[in-house]
Amino acid sequence: MSYQIAVLKGDGIGPDVVDEALRVLDASGGPELTFSEYPSGANCFKQLGTPLPDDSVAACRQADAVLLGAMGLPDVRWPDGTEMRPQVDLRFLLDLYAGVRPIYLYHADHSPLKGYGVGEIDFVLLRENVEGLFASMNGGIQLRNETAVDSMVITRTGTQRIAKYAFELAQQRCAERADQSPGHVTCVDKANIFRSMAFFRQVFDDVAEGYSQINVSHVYVDAMAMYLVRQPEAYDVLVAENMFGDILSDLAAGLVGGLGMAPSADIGTDAAVFQPVHGTAPDIAGKGIANPVGTILSAAMMWRWLGHRHTDADALAAGERIEAAVRIVMAEKGATTPDLGGKMTTHELGSAIADACN
Repeated sequence: MSYQIAVLKGDGIGPDVVDEALRVLDASGGPELTFSEYPSGANCFKQLGTPLPDDSVAACRQADAVLLGAMGLPDVRWPDGTEMRPQVDLRFLLDLYAGVRPIYLYHADHSPLKGYGVGEIDFVLLRENVEGLFASMNGGIQLRNETAVDSMVITRTGTQRIAKYAFELAQQRCAERADQSPGHVTCVDKANIFRSMAFFRQVFDDVAEGYSQINVSHVYVDAMAMYLVRQPEAYDVLVAENMFGDILSDLAAGLVGGLGMAPSADIGTDAAVFQPVHGTAPDIAGKGIANPVGTILSAAMMWRWLGHRHTDADALAAGERIEAAVRIVMAEKGATTPDLGGKMTTHELGSAIADACN
């Protein structure tokens, strides 16, 4: 079996970290991958007048999966003052409704929290990707340079599918745990204040009735920000509206070393994009000090998704090899880039993980 992968390297440190992910994918020993690179991002806008050309979108639709770097630059903006965000546009164009953000602690020294060892912080934040407050992204209203309004959009079908994804993910994680302890899904909302959030919770609870073997809880988003800092080990799968999930995912990344350690996937029914959580960090682009681990782990997620989608054991095994290689390298004290106190370059860290795949 072989797969076609569309590669969108993007801006800033995007090319730096994607190159290392490609190196690790080549070393992971999975099925054949064919990589095709396509233009995108703020620099693409400077050259072509669009940050996401139609040909790039078409290629993403046709590919088996998409590997994406970071996109956008602070000094390249639309007339309304917002930044170029082609990676977000792509979510809507491909209906990538599930934003999957795994949070895993690879080394005790990476966390600002004391007393947590490897793997003791291990949960997935699941973000509804195409509704919520982001639904107003291109439709907000500004009047007379005086008033601006963005609307929260919650639909029954949109909430049903993200809730179902959360419960099925919890089942999968349960099956993969050595003790097969029951899965746990937490609905994160603000149902005590907003009708939209009360509706989100109601639909979530309706879906939960079909998964009686999974433990269920509800937490208001402001309380969750505190609980993740106080007891992150208590959580398994969290599901939230788009904006709440966006904010909490950065907080969660901070628990395990920051955005450089955080992978993600944007998954829909017919397509999926895999990318790190971090931004373009133009101040360090090309300096060889960006942390590539989040992108490398996103590549491992890509293998796993392809493996489950196509019932491909070799793809699943390749994803597991990458994750194991990251654990091996991260176990060495100081074996990381300067963001975590190490001295390795982007290329050195990528090469070390690639070597550990063998």
